[in-house]
Amino acid sequence: MSFLLDPPMLVVSGVLIERGLPPEQRDVAEAATLGVFFGTSFGLYHNVPGLGLLWRPFRSQNGRDFMWNSGVFGVRTDQLRWPMHALAGAVFATYPFFLKLGRRLGRLGR
Repeated sequence: MSFLLDPPMLVVSGVLIERGLPPEQRDVAEAATLGVFFGTSFGLYHNVPGLGLLWRPFRSQNGRDFMWNSGVFGVRTDQLRWPMHALAGAVFATYPFFLKLGRRLGRLGR
């Protein structure tokens, strides 16, 4: 889970929800999916212990470093100030959009 990887994974999750579940289960699956993504991503961003399994393979310093850099970028997460935290909040706010986009794409592909 990272700001780079989460949007495409949310879109794919939305497609899978739409194509793989009966209509009466889709909204619950959407809520559960968002819960998992938000819970894991917030935990990573706040460096909750026990989540190293997710960020260590990417050679990140910690969960927040993984969320920003995903092993690709060079954001100095040890020096972040409030504007970057506000930007992180804005990115988190887009998560439902990406899941809804995936569900819409799943309906179009039928």
